[in-house]
Amino acid sequence: MTMIKGIPVTLIGKTVQGKDPFGKPLTIDFDIEIDNVLVAPASTDDVTNQLSLTGKHVVYTLAIPKGDTNDWTDKEVRFFGQRWRTVGVPLEGIEDMIPLGWNKKVMVERYE
Repeated sequence: MTMIKGIPVTLIGKTVQGKDPFGKPLTIDFDIEIDNVLVAPASTDDVTNQLSLTGKHVVYTLAIPKGDTNDWTDKEVRFFGQRWRTVGVPLEGIEDMIPLGWNKKVMVERYE
């Protein structure tokens, strides 16, 4: 029997370092390595719905492991040697009600 196993994904976090002369916050990026993230192609319905609602072309859906407390809303992620950006708010289920190791999902678009 084959066990389902995800891949490592790098979530890019930001922290405020100070302010520029105009009062705008200066941020620095830091990497957060998340193991065991499932990556699946987005369904045709998801692609069509997101394109008509937001104008964004989603490519993949990520399944986030249970217990992850990171903020995935509007964040940059890296996997497959490319940069991606999350689209929308992650959908989260109740951990105890979901049998496998993942309880959140978020869609990503290609990010240049």
